[in-house]
Amino acid sequence: MKERIADKRVLHTKRLIRDTLTELMEEKGFEGVTVRHLTQKAKINRGTFYLHYRDKYDLLEQSENEMIQGIEEIVNDIKPMEAIAYTSQDEPFPIILKLFEYFQENASFMKVILGPKGDAAFQVKLKELIKQTFLQKIADGVSKNNMLVPVDFLISYVSAAHVGVIQHWLETGMEKSPREMTLILVKMTLFGPGYAAGLNR
Repeated sequence: MKERIADKRVLHTKRLIRDTLTELMEEKGFEGVTVRHLTQKAKINRGTFYLHYRDKYDLLEQSENEMIQGIEEIVNDIKPMEAIAYTSQDEPFPIILKLFEYFQENASFMKVILGPKGDAAFQVKLKELIKQTFLQKIADGVSKNNMLVPVDFLISYVSAAHVGVIQHWLETGMEKSPREMTLILVKMTLFGPGYAAGLNR
């Protein structure tokens, strides 16, 4: 019981530090943030900070890795054919819906980290995750003989487009719900931008 309470305190403290980093990055950009800024704004002592992180770079890396791990856990069991079945019924594909809900829960951090004052390396990590997930599913379920374009170009297009859509949603205040965003993203991914724009129906 004591261990559980201690774990909750650690999670609460780490979340407080990450939220403080997010606010400061929005104000100053990452390079302008110091450990002193973080501890003063979060109202914790430096010893508490260094109990969990070596420095601000370790804090950023751990925060990004936690986000990537959360995304990986959600998309791990994604099946493209199921996405087609849901979308053809105009219903949101549950795994992508869960993903957008996860982004919504972590919107402040995601918006900053993917924004102009964020970390370009995180975009690379996110695109790489999408590439690897998509490549695996393509390899598992699609005949390369049926593909109209080279697989590497397709995967690069999909990963960049997905990150761009997520960025736009966050930057515009998440006016669309996770359900709406799931349908928008999956329709564009499965049917293509030409179809989505009404050009080839």
